[in-house]
Amino acid sequence: MVEATSTRSGRVIEIEQMTKTYSIGDIKVPALRGVSFSIDAGEYVAIMGPSGSGKSTLMNLIGCLDKPTTGLYRLDGVDVSALDDADLAKIRLQKLGFIFQGFNLLARTSAVRNVALPLFYAGDPAREAKATEVLKQVGLGDRLEHKPQELSGGQQQRVAIARALVNNPAVLLADEPTGNLDSTTAEEIMGLFGRLNDGGRTIIMVTHDDDIARHAKRIIKLRDGLVVEDTAR
Repeated sequence: MVEATSTRSGRVIEIEQMTKTYSIGDIKVPALRGVSFSIDAGEYVAIMGPSGSGKSTLMNLIGCLDKPTTGLYRLDGVDVSALDDADLAKIRLQKLGFIFQGFNLLARTSAVRNVALPLFYAGDPAREAKATEVLKQVGLGDRLEHKPQELSGGQQQRVAIARALVNNPAVLLADEPTGNLDSTTAEEIMGLFGRLNDGGRTIIMVTHDDDIARHAKRIIKLRDGLVVEDTAR
């Protein structure tokens, strides 16, 4: 049973006319052309679109890994549009949990210490106790000292999910979270996401897979840097 929950309520993401333009020499390449939407706490949103649609750029901006060229972005009540790199790093640590396709675990480090890593950077003295509790919540209480090579792909992704949850972030961001998993394991991970969302967790997921996107309760589709569809399920 997954017990990790979010007690936040209200609007967690507000994006207004956000653009992102990259410069390649003298050439300007618009990746986002004026995107606007909001996400309330507890929503489960899939972002979809073909290659070049802007979905990866949008995910990087939502994750405070990049800055918009113009427009407004509020995350959990904080205007992050014009923050400097140091403040963006703090926001990422305090308000966001990241789950990647490639797991991104430290190979020579145990599951519990991989999960505790964000709390280490935050200087939390109770980091291993908290990491242990979250690993139990995702069904890995008997794998605390196992290293990544001693775990299956699905178990490694559960470690990555626990690491993303350990700071109790406002938003869980998942970038193609089942891309390296077989179909059966992918369904298990999506079931875990569903239980996390049922517990109140806000989830935003980028995926190209229609079957995976159907697990979300809202789908935002991008094309040519614009939102072309925003549908609640």
